Amino acid sequence: MRILFCGDTFPDQPEYLRRRLPAEAHDQLIVCPDDDISPMLDGVDVVIPRMGRVGRGEMEGGSFRLVQQWGAGLEGVDLAAAREKGIAVANVPATGGNAESVAEHALLLILALLRDLPKAQSNVRAGILGAPIGKVLAGRTVCLYGLGAIALPLAKRLQALGVRLIGVTRDAFSAKVEAFNLDRCFSIKDRDRAFAETDILILCVRYFEEMRGTIGAHALGSLRPGAYLINIARGGLLDKDALYDALMRGHLSGAGLDVFSSEPVPREEPLLALPNVIVTPHIGGVTDESFRDIADAVAANIERLRRGQTPLHRVA
Repeated sequence: MRILFCGDTFPDQPEYLRRRLPAEAHDQLIVCPDDDISPMLDGVDVVIPRMGRVGRGEMEGGSFRLVQQWGAGLEGVDLAAAREKGIAVANVPATGGNAESVAEHALLLILALLRDLPKAQSNVRAGILGAPIGKVLAGRTVCLYGLGAIALPLAKRLQALGVRLIGVTRDAFSAKVEAFNLDRCFSIKDRDRAFAETDILILCVRYFEEMRGTIGAHALGSLRPGAYLINIARGGLLDKDALYDALMRGHLSGAGLDVFSSEPVPREEPLLALPNVIVTPHIGGVTDESFRDIADAVAANIERLRRGQTPLHRVA
């Protein structure tokens, strides 16, 4: 089979998949470094979109039978067109090693902000001892915006560190409070009340395009003065201009961002110049354990395609 990876991001993924495909199948793994994958679709059986776009034009121009995401997000795939064309679309739900990895990365961003890690590193190089003064996580109110597969391992880790934990979800059922061991749970329509109690807001909700800019000026203004924001979900959730303004005005103390609406992040992005913003290159789920789990799932679906079976976790 010919398997096409869209874009040259996440460079280790093809090798992880190669190790899990049977050598006797002689599958060919191709990486398209350009945004336009159309010129490379000839003879391709499986498209792995990653951060790329697989729309109606690509589907009409190719003969591939499966769009298999490396991970959960499918915002770049035209699902309606896939259904019309009879092309299977599948993802890998954020569970196991991936969910654990993203949860740990969120903790990294939180602690790095509270202890002002960039300034601490700078002080070491400058020969300054005993500064900066940090802040303690224990006792702070942390709000999980979205109570899904990522939030569960994150909740367990945060509770071990002594935080007060609240959540925002579509339906604030009492079962959610029990499952996540929350102090309180709020529905989306009551999120301003949750934000008013929040010291650290973590965006960990599943993203759909209609949610673009959900966390804007009003939402950020509803947070406690001096609050921190962590985004490990999708960049499109956040109005980055509103975030920049909230940080510059001092309403927010800092932000930890693993995702942006445009990736790779442009070098001229204003948020990159702020000292109280810590940015990582979409590596929340980039760990050996996570990639092994995802590669196993992707390889399993390629084998199912080879045998004429319906792929697991099919969404279209």
